[in-house]
Amino acid sequence: MTASTSSWLREQARPAHRLLAFGVTAGVAQAILLCVGAWLVAHMLAQAVLTGRRLGELWPGMVALLVIALARFVLGLWQRRMTFEAGAQVGDNVRNALEQWMRQLGPRWAVQQSSGDIVTRSVDGVQALVPYYAGYLPQVALTALIPAVILLAVVAADPWSALILLFTAPLIPLFMVLVGGTAERASQRRWSRLRRMGARFMDALSGLTTLRLCRATGREEALLAASGEAYRRETMAVLRIAFLSALVLEFFATVSIAVLAVLIGFRLMGGTLGFQQGLFVLLLAPELFLPLRALGTQRHRRMEAAAAAEDLITLLATPVAAVPSQPAGAHSNTFAARQIVLTFEQVSFGYEPERVVLQDLDLTVEAGTVLTLVGSTGNGKSTLLNLLMGFVSPQCGRILANGQDLAVLDMNSWRQHIGWVSQRAHVFHGSLRDNLLMAAPTADDTRLEHALRASALEPVVARLPQGLDTLLGEHGQGLSGGERQRLALARAWLRDAPLLLLDEPTQHLDTATAAKVDVAIEALAVGRTVIRVAHRLHALADGARVAVLADGRIVEAGRVADLRASRGAFAHLLAADRAA
Repeated sequence: MTASTSSWLREQARPAHRLLAFGVTAGVAQAILLCVGAWLVAHMLAQAVLTGRRLGELWPGMVALLVIALARFVLGLWQRRMTFEAGAQVGDNVRNALEQWMRQLGPRWAVQQSSGDIVTRSVDGVQALVPYYAGYLPQVALTALIPAVILLAVVAADPWSALILLFTAPLIPLFMVLVGGTAERASQRRWSRLRRMGARFMDALSGLTTLRLCRATGREEALLAASGEAYRRETMAVLRIAFLSALVLEFFATVSIAVLAVLIGFRLMGGTLGFQQGLFVLLLAPELFLPLRALGTQRHRRMEAAAAAEDLITLLATPVAAVPSQPAGAHSNTFAARQIVLTFEQVSFGYEPERVVLQDLDLTVEAGTVLTLVGSTGNGKSTLLNLLMGFVSPQCGRILANGQDLAVLDMNSWRQHIGWVSQRAHVFHGSLRDNLLMAAPTADDTRLEHALRASALEPVVARLPQGLDTLLGEHGQGLSGGERQRLALARAWLRDAPLLLLDEPTQHLDTATAAKVDVAIEALAVGRTVIRVAHRLHALADGARVAVLADGRIVEAGRVADLRASRGAFAHLLAADRAA
């Protein structure tokens, strides 16, 4: 484990330090009661064996032992509860921090990641931390404190026995250090394998329909089986090291206790040690080694947590793209009017210094108009929409909405005025009604009917077995691509936002379905400012207003008929579209 990883793990424990302290205190209290109980047992046996006292005369000591046992049981439950809550609290904190960071990274980062990898990191990665804080970290403290308590008790009874234990006990942590490097490397390999397997499985699951259509399910099944077998081998390698380590730890502990027992036996026969003191030491000797052995069995939790933590640290170190600032005095209801005018003034943006996407872009979109952005792939059309939604901010220039700079607006309030439809509308597991009400949770049935009519989704609802209450699978299982896009348009209608952003909503649809979606878009666009990205140029009406993006600038703008006649950049794009 690197120093930075160890420091990060310690930092996460701070919010739960009180719970951990309570758990460790309960463990130390159990050790103290253990010493008292061992002394009572040794005393009662000495009285019974050496002085011939009857069992009935020893009942006060037996009652005291029963009370001690009950107290230790209660303290054990309390210890487990405190440490479990500490681990759960740290897990929740890390998960919340991870989710918050991924929200800051934004959709532009998310679409570049494997969904399976994100799930593995945020679920399995965080879950691997919980046993570290609930088990390993408290055990480290108890391994230092409990042997110290027991040694103090043994010193009071027999200093020579304490000296023997002091020399033999370090053999166990010494061995753990020797095997620690090999075990940690095995755990890191296992975690890397789990990430890759999780990513492959989730990606295969999300693309199952495509795999079946392409008759590739057999090949993917074989790849998943090979990945699972490799993960099994890595897991067995970790378990092999863990079992062998436990065996060696048990061996050292047993040999140490045996050496102590032999020496105590000789001293008892020689008359240099009392029976009660010797028995007391023998009763405590296994308990001194128990925390050390428990720490050895807990080391795999530390290794798994270290491997997961290194991956989480890398994720949390991912730089967040600059977003528009949100000053404290920003207005939360800037756009009470139903019309929005957008103005781009000398806007430049690049993802990397050598990859400039937009450069000195000037553009004005009048209120209530529909503007279609066209251009070859990679010329910044989707980037322009990301700028409007505040996922990234201009590196130069500014964007104005009704004359106000987006950089000084509250982004959450601004996004309330935006309706968004992407190339592939996401449908969540749940009913069709649930998916619609995401856009307007308070919408009644009348409003839902209007949304269905405006998006041409009524025939789809009519054929579903339970209408709006029909359950849809993840990613819209049960709906076609065009039906999912119309569902997204219905959500945009329910949102009733004055600005509508459409990122190629018909790109992956056939011609007939795309025509139906286009009709729904025309109805939805009435009275709104609309910016639409399109690749199917031949489907654009002659009167549609178009802006052509090339080399990060608007090189042409105007009506389709006029631009086609001018034989400029738009005409070349149109010719290429028809040739394809």
